[in-house]
Amino acid sequence: MLDLLPIAAAVFGIPQYLPQILKLRRTGDTAGVSWSWATLTSIDNAAWFGYFMASGYWTASLPSTAATVLAGTVSVMLVRRGAVNRRAIGWICGWAGLLVIATVVDGRIGLGTLLAAASIIQVTPSLWTAYRTSRPTGISQGTWALVFGELSCWFVFGLWKTDARLITLGVTGVVASLLMLARTQRAKRQRTVTIPAVDEAESRA
Repeated sequence: MLDLLPIAAAVFGIPQYLPQILKLRRTGDTAGVSWSWATLTSIDNAAWFGYFMASGYWTASLPSTAATVLAGTVSVMLVRRGAVNRRAIGWICGWAGLLVIATVVDGRIGLGTLLAAASIIQVTPSLWTAYRTSRPTGISQGTWALVFGELSCWFVFGLWKTDARLITLGVTGVVASLLMLARTQRAKRQRTVTIPAVDEAESRA
């Protein structure tokens, strides 16, 4: 049964960023959505595709390819809406360069070693932006629920295969998704409390 975990991860992973894309298209709301996170996600998943192919995890190529394309789409949509973080461009390019160098110098092992830290680097901007934004109304709960589902599968699969890189990816993704879901839920409660208060004030006026 554990052999089926990459398939389950693919089911969660392939449509993962569609809820965020649809929300951006529908509302245009970028509050709390990190451009750095979307860009790093696209870059890192392109690197994970190479790692999965070299490791023989063929099923994993589907969600990593989808994440590369769809997270890249989120990044472009944020740029068009003026939500780009120009200060982050330099270090994101530097990170992409490191991934390429690690692959050239040491192949799958070098790339995998660097990717062990990729998940932490990738989710940090999303958490930073979400928790520093007073009302992160632009974040899609659907996307982060799917992230939780996919990375839970990879965490268990990594434990079974004793793959430290997949374990790190899984733990980081599960913790980050739970924190993001908690942040969006709190923002929803704040909005629910605020709207009746405003309505009451207007009725008194």
